[in-house]
Amino acid sequence: QVQLVESGGGLVQPGGSLRLSCVASGFTFSVYAMSWFRQAPGKERELVAVIPSAGGSTIYADSVKGRFTISRDNAKNTVYLQMNSLRPEDTAVYYCNAKRYWNGYWGQGTQVTVSS
Repeated sequence: QVQLVESGGGLVQPGGSLRLSCVASGFTFSVYAMSWFRQAPGKERELVAVIPSAGGSTIYADSVKGRFTISRDNAKNTVYLQMNSLRPEDTAVYYCNAKRYWNGYWGQGTQVTVSS
C-alpha cells in the first residue's frame, strides 16, 4: 500500500522556521522525483520545490527561493522541506508528491500557519 505521510506543520510567527518531513512507503522511493506543493484557502495548488530521484539539481518557486530548501534521504525514504524566514503568505496546506513517468502519489497534507 502506497503511503506518503507528512509531518512538521504548525503555527509559527513571521520570520520563524519549520521543517516538514514526508515519509514514503509502498513504492521504490529512490527512483521517484519528490516535490512539495501547497494550497492556500481559495487558491489553486502550487508547486513549491522539486528534487530529482538521485538528488542534485533542485527547483523552487520564485516566491520561496532563498528561504526554503528541499532535501531527501533515500535510505530513510524521506523528503524534507526546510522553511526559513516564513511569511504570512506561506500559510497553506503543504503536500508531498512522488512522481515517476505516469505514476504519481500524494500525501494527505500538513497545515502551516504563519501568524503573529
